[in-house]
Amino acid sequence: MAALGWLTPRRRSATARSVLAGEAAAEAARKTSAEDESALLTKTPDQDPDQTPEEPAFPVAGDDRAAAFFDLDNTVMQGAAIFHFGRGLYKRKFFERRELTRFAWQQAWFRLAGVEDPEHMQDARDSALSIVKGHRVSELMSIGEEIYDEYMADRIWPGTRALAQAHLDAGQRVWLVTAAPVETATIIARRLGLTGALGTVAESVDGVYTGRLVGEPLHGPAKAEAVRALAAAEGLDLERCAAYSDSHNDIPMLSLVGHPYAINPDTKLRKHARALDWRLRDYRTGRKAAKVGIPAAAGVGALAGGTAAALALHRRRR
Repeated sequence: MAALGWLTPRRRSATARSVLAGEAAAEAARKTSAEDESALLTKTPDQDPDQTPEEPAFPVAGDDRAAAFFDLDNTVMQGAAIFHFGRGLYKRKFFERRELTRFAWQQAWFRLAGVEDPEHMQDARDSALSIVKGHRVSELMSIGEEIYDEYMADRIWPGTRALAQAHLDAGQRVWLVTAAPVETATIIARRLGLTGALGTVAESVDGVYTGRLVGEPLHGPAKAEAVRALAAAEGLDLERCAAYSDSHNDIPMLSLVGHPYAINPDTKLRKHARALDWRLRDYRTGRKAAKVGIPAAAGVGALAGGTAAALALHRRRR
């Protein structure tokens, strides 16, 4: 790949490969969820036992045909998971400094732009696939646990995590839906006490990565296909489900559900959400969007203090 290959524009739309990627992600997510179900039932995320959240008007408690779908990058977590994962692999000498520089530049672009650019993300995934080719899936899963602790754990938005917890407290399933590798997404979902994750599926043979994808990256239309496939398999009513994202690239996914939320939205998504009367929440500055429409309890008082502290730290870093 050329050094400046990420500058070359490429068009993408819903295709048979999007459907394949979505179905593969749904199958992988259901398999992982089934394997982890007993552990997830007994494990809850870290929470202050002295704080009790108010009962939210939404989500509806006990509605087992409803679920929530959360984008990951810049919605649940600050920055992009694939870049943090790359940093961790570099630390373990999976690749050389010039490739780390490339990852660093892509991460800087992501943070400055504040949106998930599909061309940059595609280039990052191509780099990651070449790096993991020939490695065992189990090896990368083990390393991924360490990388989460090193680079990701302190980048979780407390406000978004609170929204996810509100769905869990209502007895609903909560899934991450991300272009990040499904293995990485599954680790993050497990650490947050979520049901599971839909992510990009890399091909493996006998437990070894081949360096190819199943279908295409789980981005844009492919995310919608994954949610649709999972909902059909799990007997969910999408009109009763919720979806959360920061990016206009996820409008296809948000449009599938009856309760779409724009979280830390980019300019295009904010405009689209306001036009359609979607609910908005912005945790980057602490301000509430003008068109809120989110129940007060959605902030979940149990994490209000953590949200304020995280925002104060973020301002100091800026």
